Amino acid sequence: MKKYGKVVVESVRGHRNWAVQVFVLSISLSLAFGFLSQTLLSSLGAVFASFGIAVFIFLSVVFDMLGIAAASAEEEQFLKWNKEGIRGAAVGLKLVKHCEKVCSFCADVVGDICSTLCGAGGACIVIALTKSITSPALIMLISVSVSALIAGLTIFFKALMKQRALNNSNNIILKLGLILEKTIFRQKK
Repeated sequence: MKKYGKVVVESVRGHRNWAVQVFVLSISLSLAFGFLSQTLLSSLGAVFASFGIAVFIFLSVVFDMLGIAAASAEEEQFLKWNKEGIRGAAVGLKLVKHCEKVCSFCADVVGDICSTLCGAGGACIVIALTKSITSPALIMLISVSVSALIAGLTIFFKALMKQRALNNSNNIILKLGLILEKTIFRQKK
């Protein structure tokens, strides 16, 4: 293992194993969520597709914030909180120690899948809006406008959250640690 600043990088073999795991996970999640979104969004129309896109943008922004917070949180603070017995600190410490995996999962896997699903939802909206339009130029204008709006909203909200994630990284990861402690890591105690 090599240490770069606060990030400890596993051996090449360990990193490849993680990359393969993330690859398989991302394909599995993309297939599952892609199938669900295409099935549901295409049959429900533009209003529900818009709602679906809003949910995917929200998830993308939140997970991007979590990834950035994990990468910028201070391990020393979590060691201190863990010794003081603050709830969520033990799980938060694990997240900070494995920040490269947390960041990769949150920002890359979940974020990119949500972006892809936003594109699928955008396609559903374009199809719904252009059913009766025969002008190729107008169809193209609507298509480009929907894509630009989705991209603009995603980038806008991610830009707002990045500063918050950097400024409040320890508190964000502590809250995430508490949530995970009460849910996923609950059975392990």
